[in-house]
Amino acid sequence: MLHKSILTFALLTSVFLAGCSVPVQTGIPETSAPVIITATLPPVPTPRPSQTPFAPLPSPTVVPFWGTTSTQLNVRVDPSTASDVLGIIAANVVVQIVGQDPGGNWWQIMYNAGIEGKGWVTAQYIETATKPEVPVIGDVGTSPDSGHSAVVIQQLNVRSGPSTSFDLVGILNPNDVVELTGKNRDGAWLQIEFTNGVGWINAMFVKADALDILPIVSDLGEVVGTGTPMANPPPPTSTLVPASMDFDTADAPLKTILFEWTGTQTLIFSGDVSAPEGDTEDWIAFTPYDNFVFVSVQCAGSSSLRVEVFGSGSSLICSEAAQVVSVQAGVLQLILIKAIPTPGVLQYTNYILTIKARR
Repeated sequence: MLHKSILTFALLTSVFLAGCSVPVQTGIPETSAPVIITATLPPVPTPRPSQTPFAPLPSPTVVPFWGTTSTQLNVRVDPSTASDVLGIIAANVVVQIVGQDPGGNWWQIMYNAGIEGKGWVTAQYIETATKPEVPVIGDVGTSPDSGHSAVVIQQLNVRSGPSTSFDLVGILNPNDVVELTGKNRDGAWLQIEFTNGVGWINAMFVKADALDILPIVSDLGEVVGTGTPMANPPPPTSTLVPASMDFDTADAPLKTILFEWTGTQTLIFSGDVSAPEGDTEDWIAFTPYDNFVFVSVQCAGSSSLRVEVFGSGSSLICSEAAQVVSVQAGVLQLILIKAIPTPGVLQYTNYILTIKARR
């Protein structure tokens, strides 16, 4: 009986322990990720794009025309032989033409040594494929204060006052451009801007428009009014002067040039002669590479001269038509330009001699 009771107690104890057992965890427990709460910023409004201003329109620029110098020539500050020389350009140099004077006798070119990188050269010494269409610089103004340009048509004196009794202060040459600043009472004399001040020139030897807008200036340089010149002003007195002596001869020509197939092929030379006073003749020498050249001479003034090409038997007179002249290739040729005298009358002629080699 006791044995049975002990067995019963053991069974009951086993059952109790089995029902109350606690499981033992041997692994590392998982830890859940911490929850982080962040503050949400209020939405920032997106700024509207500001209106972009339109870019300013580019200033119109002058399209330069290209030209080539036909001979050595001076570059000047202004379009006048009385203007200061900035420098010298050799023959066969390419230049950029950006302007012209009112008469179309001078080109404004790009030149580093000049004011604003520009200078002036005579148009006759620049060869271009077509006539450059460039702005006119120094055009005729619309009021006395705006300036007024004029072009000299033949050599004439510049004087200190409006008559031949005043001192001679300089000389202007054909195609020089001058700035007019006034006139005398009858309009026969014009006051101009000149070296170190002003000067006076005879109105008969310049080309200009609207002279009535110029102020009237007294002999002492005072502005005394404006007005239209008299309907019948007294005829102005010619102020021609003899050509300056240059003392050239056949053995020492005024100009000598060598024509080459790949080099210089054109000579344009400007000079003047007079008779019976002054320099009566000029000598020009050239060496051709072919047996023919084209020669022409244009004249201003009395047009009283003769042009002889020695060795060819050819002679020319003032004309714009070129003449074919037979020459000897590789041999120095001489040209004589001589004034034809008229007794008692000064015969002054300004000429432009052009010699072109056959290409």
